[in-house]
Amino acid sequence: MDETIHKSQSDELLELAKQFGVEDDFFFVTTFERYQVQIKILSDLEATIRKEGILVTKEYVKGRKNMYSNPAISDYNRTTDSANKTVATLMRIITTLGSRRDGEEPDPLLEILAGKQK
Repeated sequence: MDETIHKSQSDELLELAKQFGVEDDFFFVTTFERYQVQIKILSDLEATIRKEGILVTKEYVKGRKNMYSNPAISDYNRTTDSANKTVATLMRIITTLGSRRDGEEPDPLLEILAGKQK
């Protein structure tokens, strides 16, 4: 994925955190930093997959070659799952802490987004 898109998504998350007043919260900051690392890893894995291809050849003793799917694909899929969970956590942090800091009654929609109501 294009790094410009990743930067834009990160900027949007940061802007949302500022709107809710949680941009300096320890949990937001550390989780956001983790998310940025995950995005960088995904970008590097995408480049590797593009460069090496979906299938790679592994050569064994005696010169035998076998084709395998690129191991970067499973790493990419695992990192994608983790990044998606990290974004969900960031959204929960933003909505939960943001509503608590306002001192107001929690917004029912934000409570649903934070996973507090069904």
